[in-house]
Amino acid sequence: MFGTLVNCVAIVLGGGIGLIAKRGISEKLNKSIMSALALCVFYIGISGAMECQNILIVILSMVIGTIIGEGLDLDEKIRRIGEGLEKRVNKNGEDGTIAKGFVTASLLFCVGAMAIVGSLQSGISGNHETLFAKSLMDAVAAAVLSSTLGFGVLLSAGFVLVYQGAITLCASFLEPLLTDVIIAEMTCTGSLIIVALSFNLLKITNIKVMNYVPSVFVPIVIYWILELF
Repeated sequence: MFGTLVNCVAIVLGGGIGLIAKRGISEKLNKSIMSALALCVFYIGISGAMECQNILIVILSMVIGTIIGEGLDLDEKIRRIGEGLEKRVNKNGEDGTIAKGFVTASLLFCVGAMAIVGSLQSGISGNHETLFAKSLMDAVAAAVLSSTLGFGVLLSAGFVLVYQGAITLCASFLEPLLTDVIIAEMTCTGSLIIVALSFNLLKITNIKVMNYVPSVFVPIVIYWILELF
């Protein structure tokens, strides 16, 4: 869990720096920074999507995962958590700011390949290098996000702790299932979700991104079923 804890601290520190810097940044500059970050997120998503080795597996994963996510309505549930935090923390009367920052940052920090692969490495071999690298990237992203979306970005560290911590603790169980091919398809699927998040940040779409998250883990099940036959 050490790598995940470092990651959470990095998010809080980076987010704190962004909140301090926010005071000296104009609204116009904030919007420009957010658009620049969205473009970077888009690039990260496209780069990861190129890892695909079997597009049919990715398509099936996206379809099945979306059905699961819509059925559970994960997007609504995570937004309720954000809104609950909003009511407890927000004292400035800026409706929706904390919830939006929490949801956006949680998705950005958790959906990518580094969150999954890094957590697995941490749990299986005690190698935290990937999560340390992710921590540095997340700290920078948190600083930029919090300068535009506010305090909710810092609260996403709690979501990262639960999400990555769960993967780390389950790593020994998942290790036999995770071949290089499966990891590649998980990376591709997660990266497509990151692309969707970038579209939301650019205000091109209003996709319920959280409902797609189960798709990331579906390749494990598909390949397991294929091996049985």
